[in-house]
Amino acid sequence: MKGTNLGELEEIVLLVVANLYDHAYGVAIKLEIEEKCQRKITISTVHNVLQRLQEKGFLESRYSEPTHERGGKRKLLFRVTKTGQGALAHSRDMRESLWRGIPGLAFE
Repeated sequence: MKGTNLGELEEIVLLVVANLYDHAYGVAIKLEIEEKCQRKITISTVHNVLQRLQEKGFLESRYSEPTHERGGKRKLLFRVTKTGQGALAHSRDMRESLWRGIPGLAFE
């Protein structure tokens, strides 16, 4: 398994996969990132990040049933693993700790 630290884009993709739950596949993830984060992203970048997250053990994937809308093709669906959930919780806790540590005068 590769390193367990999350980069910003990896964290965003993991959060989007969790939000989409059982409908998380490449194009849906791309569209959700663009809508919610106001950030352009290519489908190849999404696929690269998904692969990296799977290699780290943070995601698992499975194929859907074939659909008529896709000409009989199946979607590759993703879900956050327990390890991925732990990585997200760690990332959130670290950020919250850093925010709590900022002295009140720091932004004046």
